[in-house]
Amino acid sequence: MIERQTYRLRSGNIGNLKISSERLDDPGPGQVQIRVKSIGLNFADIFAIWGLYSATPKGSFIPGLEYSGVINRIGPDVPGVSLGDRVMGIIRFGAYTDVLNIDARYIVPIPSDWSFEQGASFLVQVMTAYYALFELGNLQVGQTVLIHSGAGGVGIFANRLAKQLQAYTIGSTSTVTKKDFMLAEGYNDIIVRSGSFATDLERVLNGRPLHLVMECIGGRILKAGLRQLAPQGRMVVYGSAQYASTGNKPQYLSMLWKYIRRPKIDPLSLPNSNRSVMGFNLIWLYHEAERMHDLLKKIHQFDIGVPYVGRTFPFSELPQAIRLFQTGTTMGKVVVNVG
Repeated sequence: MIERQTYRLRSGNIGNLKISSERLDDPGPGQVQIRVKSIGLNFADIFAIWGLYSATPKGSFIPGLEYSGVINRIGPDVPGVSLGDRVMGIIRFGAYTDVLNIDARYIVPIPSDWSFEQGASFLVQVMTAYYALFELGNLQVGQTVLIHSGAGGVGIFANRLAKQLQAYTIGSTSTVTKKDFMLAEGYNDIIVRSGSFATDLERVLNGRPLHLVMECIGGRILKAGLRQLAPQGRMVVYGSAQYASTGNKPQYLSMLWKYIRRPKIDPLSLPNSNRSVMGFNLIWLYHEAERMHDLLKKIHQFDIGVPYVGRTFPFSELPQAIRLFQTGTTMGKVVVNVG
């Protein structure tokens, strides 16, 4: 056994996140033990901490889906790895710690020229972007893509991947301060989301058919994108940031109001307009390890550069990192460094 430091809580309040010590068993058959170096934050972390994520464990749990580190111990029946290997991985919760045990199928080597911070900023974002664009979105050469939260981790990779197919990419963002960054990333057009989003989108399209929407906002933004979809267009929904807010607890009344007013999509209307709305959540990959590695093989065929790390925090300031992440003002990945 080994002593470790973790952030463990019962869901409901970010303020409940406190560091505590606990004992961790040796890795079992097929497992490795990771000395965690960096933790990548995801919006799913916030909804899990609030207890609003359907996959949130019951009772006390350790949040976190993404990390990088070094193999510290190796359990029985684990071929192909060595002590000291630099790896990045995903876990079905449990990343907010300095040591963890994980099924070895859910780790992959970090490229030799990447930092641990970059390693903790890759898997969830790039697989989300790839799966949405190609597995569901069926993106074709030269098509037009609307990418919401275009300066976020998923948005950055989605734009880079789409550009490999010479797509025309339109990125949306919550604030004008991200425009220069997004232009440098190669977006063809940028929309700062406001009350005039529907009009702005129509103006930017300027008659160009909209083939695919990477939708993670919801509400009127979702509705405007759906209205502009061309025949045979696809909308892929992988989040709903409109329900996010600042503060330790969810703003239930605001969330309820937005939920009541959410767009109602009639399945019977979709054949008439010849459009598709699809949704997914990568948490299912935790039970599909072979599928995860298949996706990564396909992704490695593209030249998409290195992850962009926007902000870093020490492990002792993990709650502060989450509160900044909540504001939606960050770009790229927010990473917490351990030790």
